[in-house]
Amino acid sequence: MLGTILIIILILLLIGALPTWPYSGGWGYYPGGGLGLILVIVVILVLMGRI
Repeated sequence: MLGTILIIILILLLIGALPTWPYSGGWGYYPGGGLGLILVIVVILVLMGRI
């Protein structure tokens, strides 16, 4: 249950960090890349049964 909630929250943060809105245009892809990496780590931990 906790793993599913974490994945949903991270996906929403990843979508929000994409540089498609004017205020986030100068950020580049760094926030999305960092959140994507965290999302991959959480997914792997959920699949392994650690979370």
